[in-house]
Amino acid sequence: MGVQKTALYDLHKSLGAKFVPFAGYEMPIQYKDGIVKEHISTRTHAGFFDVSHMGQFFLEGDETLVESLEKIIPSDLKSLKVNHSKYSFLLNESGGIIDDLIVTKTNKGFCIILNAACKENDIKNISKFLDKNHKYFLNNDLSLIALQGPKSVEILEKLIPGVSELKFMTGNNFSYDSESLYITRSGYTGEDGFEISIPNNFVDKLTRELIDKGSKLVGLGARDTLRLEAGLCLYGHDLGKDKTPVEANLKWAISKERISEGGFIGSDIIIKQLNNGV
Repeated sequence: MGVQKTALYDLHKSLGAKFVPFAGYEMPIQYKDGIVKEHISTRTHAGFFDVSHMGQFFLEGDETLVESLEKIIPSDLKSLKVNHSKYSFLLNESGGIIDDLIVTKTNKGFCIILNAACKENDIKNISKFLDKNHKYFLNNDLSLIALQGPKSVEILEKLIPGVSELKFMTGNNFSYDSESLYITRSGYTGEDGFEISIPNNFVDKLTRELIDKGSKLVGLGARDTLRLEAGLCLYGHDLGKDKTPVEANLKWAISKERISEGGFIGSDIIIKQLNNGV
């Protein structure tokens, strides 16, 4: 497969984006004003991010789906309410982090946001634990965009009324131009913000409106500096398959209920590290 492009590629190009290959995609690293201005505008106003290279992985099934996922994800998924999200990770047999991810409970099962470079490997690892009656698919017909920064709620509320009522790490279905989209209040910059899952054929229109309302396009360069400044982990740098969540200082993201009951892949090693105060 050649280099892939997101549905917003032409828009990025028309607005002066400088592209780099990233996780098999041609992605904007910065725009005309540069990384520093993009960073500052996200901290002081609102930054727009195209994160459509990430995987939107949907799973459907009965209560056995939760049991299957809990074998590889060390979160208490049983208690996760519909439209609520949790930060977690996929683990290997040595307790190392295959990927970190956001898990959201849906009416039919779960939606898991996968890191771009890990998508295929993640699905291969998750599917090993699923039963025949569990459905799963990577939805490539959807784009994923994010609005981050102190003015993001004000800007988005003008276009999609009701988003301001979302609490952190919760989501819901909304309507935009008669089209259904799913919005969560979350992000990866240390700022208040939203992630919007929207059909590919509608994302250009919404993006242009968000720009018109004052959000500034931000590339991968400022995404990294924002995460670094906020002390947030970046997969491939701070996290990896040779480092456990305990070693990555992420033990807060492992459910206490799951630690007490164990039973997830790599749990013996992780529980041992916790007991030894690693």
